[in-house]
Amino acid sequence: MNTAETLGFIGLGVMGGPMCRNVAKKHAGRVLMLDRDPAATAALSDTKAEAASSLETLAAAADVIFLSLPGGPQVEAVSAGIARAARPGTTIVDLSTTPVALARSVAERLKVDGFHFADAPVARTREAAQRGELSIMVGAEAPVFARIEPLLDYMGSDVTHCGEVGCGQVVKLINNALVFENTLALAEMMVVGERAGVKPETLLGAVSKGSGDSFVLRNHGTKAMLPRNFPEKAFPPEYVLKDLDYVLQLAADTGIRPGVAELARRYYDAACKHGLSGRYFPGVIEFIEKGGTPGEGQG
Repeated sequence: MNTAETLGFIGLGVMGGPMCRNVAKKHAGRVLMLDRDPAATAALSDTKAEAASSLETLAAAADVIFLSLPGGPQVEAVSAGIARAARPGTTIVDLSTTPVALARSVAERLKVDGFHFADAPVARTREAAQRGELSIMVGAEAPVFARIEPLLDYMGSDVTHCGEVGCGQVVKLINNALVFENTLALAEMMVVGERAGVKPETLLGAVSKGSGDSFVLRNHGTKAMLPRNFPEKAFPPEYVLKDLDYVLQLAADTGIRPGVAELARRYYDAACKHGLSGRYFPGVIEFIEKGGTPGEGQG
């Protein structure tokens, strides 16, 4: 890795903004940034990151370009735009969560034009992104991974090479499905426990000392579900549904029908249609408290 090479960062949202801040803080060379929302760019005006005037300008100048976008369609469109303006040999690193098949098809199209591609979706919380302590799961050819690993270290404390292109998305989607499923299970049991006479804070404290402990309990349970803190512009159920659809698509491609993931999707879909839309997804506990069932809200 050339420490003076120019990096590009496209997408400065809930996770992208903190990731770009860490890149700008730690990288010796230039860092160019781009987002459709001027406020997102302005939020990083106290860093050395430079606002690019256009996608084409950023793509033409950068040696490695990071993407942090809402989903597959945006990654496909932005990657095509980069390919029209970037120099052959440029590396595109997608930090977004997308379907596995899409990651592989984008990589193939870029390879034909002389570009390198890696899928590198991230896990953990916004706070972890701010601290530069994300878990990053990478799908890439070995030489590409060797080149980008030092750059990913700017953003993550755990960077794992999961295999060829697409394998990062496989691991990330499985990780997310487990988080969404665990959140639902915890929400149900918190409601049951409280109605049976155990204070929620007592329940979480006791279970955290036993075999029922989990990352979801200590983070989503303690920090969001217990204080009923479900802000806007966090990770909403609409994103949950997108990721679960990707998981169900992946499972179907492998000949598996994952009943728990299907149930989770029905739950979040119903909660989304009954007051949770746009709010942080652990708010599904409020839907359960009101007697909501996974069959509701089906269209």
